[in-house]
Parts: sequence; structure tokens; C-alpha cells
Amino acid sequence: MHGNTPYAGRSTDADVDLTPEQVATFRTDLTAMTAYARTLLPDEFVVGSELRDGSDGPEATLAVQPPVGHVVSAGVTADATEEERAALVHELAAGAAVQVKQAVDDVTPTAG
Repeated sequence: MHGNTPYAGRSTDADVDLTPEQVATFRTDLTAMTAYARTLLPDEFVVGSELRDGSDGPEATLAVQPPVGHVVSAGVTADATEEERAALVHELAAGAAVQVKQAVDDVTPTAG
């Protein structure tokens, strides 16, 4: 098998059951991460997040769409520390900036 079965790579030890209060806190933390990412980037960058029910518990994604280039995204776990979350936001912001640089570098100047 190539890992395409619904149970591939899953471990019952990895299942996360959060209380409604913990999910609310996770949602608040994710909103704070999104707001923080917006402060690091110019307005042309679109920052968003999503919290959904996954097969192993709540799954969150934080994403940045630069004005040019590809979307940069990463998963966020409920048990991540504040330092890990801040580092993730910085890495996403840097990754989005790199996407813009690569897209601009790929443009061939035209003769004027």
C-alpha cells in the first residue's frame, strides 16, 4: 500500500479529544495568530485560517496568499506552545515574502 487507505498512518494514541472550552480557546488562539500575521505583512497579502473537525480531532490551518505567487500554509496543532505559534506565523510571513520575490524574479523585463 502507498498510504492511501483511510487508516494509513493513523494511531489511536494520536487521537485528540478536546472539550468545547478547549476548542473555543483553540479558535481564539488561531484568530490571534491570523491577526498577528496580518500585522507582519502589507495589506496586499491575504491571511486566513480554518478550524475543522478532522479524523483525529480539531485540525487548523493558517494560510497566506501573497499578491503574486503561491499560497503558503501550515497546520496548527491545539497543543502548540505560544513560541511555536509565533515561530509558525513568522515562517509563513517569510514564506509568503519569498513567493513574491520568486514571482518578481521570474518576470523578464521588456524592451522599452
